[in-house]
Amino acid sequence: MKHGIIATAYVSRKQQNGYLVEVEGAALELPAAQAVRSLSAGEHTDIFIYTDKKGQPAATMHLPEVTANTYGWAAAAEVVPELGVFVDLNLPHDILVPKDDLPFMKNVWPEAGDHLYVILSTDKQGRLLARTAGEETMLETAAPAPESLINHNLTGWVYRAGKAGSFIRTENGHRAFLHPTQRMKEPRMGERVEVRVVDVKEDGTINVSMFPAAAESMDKDAHAIMLHLSRNRGEIPFSDKSSPEDIQNTFQISKAAFKRAVGQLLKQGLIEQTDQGTIRTKE
Repeated sequence: MKHGIIATAYVSRKQQNGYLVEVEGAALELPAAQAVRSLSAGEHTDIFIYTDKKGQPAATMHLPEVTANTYGWAAAAEVVPELGVFVDLNLPHDILVPKDDLPFMKNVWPEAGDHLYVILSTDKQGRLLARTAGEETMLETAAPAPESLINHNLTGWVYRAGKAGSFIRTENGHRAFLHPTQRMKEPRMGERVEVRVVDVKEDGTINVSMFPAAAESMDKDAHAIMLHLSRNRGEIPFSDKSSPEDIQNTFQISKAAFKRAVGQLLKQGLIEQTDQGTIRTKE
């Protein structure tokens, strides 16, 4: 019997503290506190199969949005540095998101009230775990953004945090990338953020900024370089030896302006120059 799923159960009998129900021939306890209405022996009802604190399967009629078959948002309830983050799924107890699914740096771990996009799984002992969605899932389920979204403000939640940038799922389902140059500080995984769309890519994903349009125009040369980097997987074939024509054709700026912008980005620790004559985003 699979844990973490919604199933149709047969009510075999009423007990002193609840009900005994059957799923695929296996008996489960349905505590009275987990029944949303009175049940009668012989009827069928939808239940969610979870594991109690002892690791034993149990049933509840409170059906969560997140299951072993469906992703959904879950609010962080408690942070335990040695284990990970527990999330609230409206079950008798919170479910652990293991620390392996969280950023290496604990300063960008979720805080209570942040939201994580998760699906349910089980550990080797059969206990329920919540696992965060990977990049492939986020891309597959993302809604393509129209060009008309440029300069619009959106709200979303960070689903992946790192020095190379923050990845965001917006309220309307778009996948957004926030480059380090477009934020004052690195937001937490699960943090709710407000961003502005600065670019819509061919695949329907978007690049966003936490700065207003006026702040972006103050450093447009550096921004043009960082935007080009984000569109080319973080590395571009340019250096101080690149021809003025190539620089002008790519960035629409002079070589002198390019060198100044590169110098500024190097000083900020956002990029690095390689021995192969390229510039890349610094990890």
